Amino acid sequence: MTARSSSTRQTRRGPSLYTFSFWLLASSNFLFCASFSMMIPELPAYLTKMGGKEYVGLIIALFTLTAGISRPFSGKITDTVGRVPVMAFGSIVCFVCGFLYPYLLTVWGFLTLRLIHGFSTGTKPTATAAYVADMVPANRRGEAMGTLGLFTAMGMSLGPAIGSWLATDFSMQLMFWTSSAFALLSIVILLQMPETLVSTQPFRFSLLRLKKEEIFDKSALPPFIVLLLQSFSSGVVLIVVPTLSTSLGIANKGLFFSVYTIASLGIRLLFSRSSDRYGRLPVLFISTCVLVVSMVLLMLANSTAWFWTAAVFYGMSWGMNSPTVQAWTVDLSDEKTRGRAMATMYIALEAGIGLGAVGAGWVLNNVVGEPGMAASFGVSAIMALLAVGYLGWFWRNGNRQRLIPMNEADEMALVDGEP
Repeated sequence: MTARSSSTRQTRRGPSLYTFSFWLLASSNFLFCASFSMMIPELPAYLTKMGGKEYVGLIIALFTLTAGISRPFSGKITDTVGRVPVMAFGSIVCFVCGFLYPYLLTVWGFLTLRLIHGFSTGTKPTATAAYVADMVPANRRGEAMGTLGLFTAMGMSLGPAIGSWLATDFSMQLMFWTSSAFALLSIVILLQMPETLVSTQPFRFSLLRLKKEEIFDKSALPPFIVLLLQSFSSGVVLIVVPTLSTSLGIANKGLFFSVYTIASLGIRLLFSRSSDRYGRLPVLFISTCVLVVSMVLLMLANSTAWFWTAAVFYGMSWGMNSPTVQAWTVDLSDEKTRGRAMATMYIALEAGIGLGAVGAGWVLNNVVGEPGMAASFGVSAIMALLAVGYLGWFWRNGNRQRLIPMNEADEMALVDGEP
């Protein structure tokens, strides 16, 4: 290798990726994810005690409804006002809602707050993904998204376990207030971060008027379809797994989420650059096949061994899937409308989770016991299988080249001026 190519390699793979701002962003994301996820396993039982058993499916559905509705707005504001203000807004919503939960003790009060709480994930993840894309070179997007995903996964892992522990050994009130405190720390960190959007505008309410083309970014349609089909399983898992945990004698309803997230962490650590090396489609195809397997295992789970095995496979699938879908969306998007593209991708995530949660809630209310749980996971497996079919079709229809990033040799040749 020539001295020049060695120097180029150091420049392109050197310290520019993991800057101080990147670690601040990762820390803020960890706290944010832990904040909203720590209450999820306990909310179905909490709402049932209020007398709202028939509304259990709305716990996730209402949350994802406002998250999905806010995506086009957050995408536009991310591309105009800036990344940091939008991230801060999402954390502020988490802070306020976590503080208010103990004071709204009616079913409708609780559901209204869940509706408002959804604005948090409708805003912060959109701006976070755009912020990361601004910071890193194209050939390391998968790696950057994967590393950020480690902190997201740790938040999603520790949050439910902490939440269930606080609710079981102390009180639901303490769990809610701890959630609020985590969000507050996330805000404090964001205040230390520089803005990455070059040309910013002050916020004005006219920015909330959306044109038709600002609602949905057509360039993100393929990731949208894939993620919509994949994320249906997430809504089902959020609603059904706590009930399945109880039926199998597992007291801490958050442990499934901890196990699958640990598996996700392991995959991200080992294969963070896989989509940068081999392409987005091959990695997505594999991750979605693993998702199908995890849903089948949950459908058949009649022992803790099957249950924990399913959790591991589920974590492996999302450990590969999440950073790859995000990097793919950035690949296909225009730099000037990156926030809109990320918002479009996240609309699919929210819609899939919401549909899965509503469907699972309806099934559990109408098909009692194990048959209802098995049916919910079975439908999730079918949806994931449809995503596998779409990816295969997309691959065969001439989309291979644009989805596979240049390999290292190609990049070095371009830098050295070779054809």
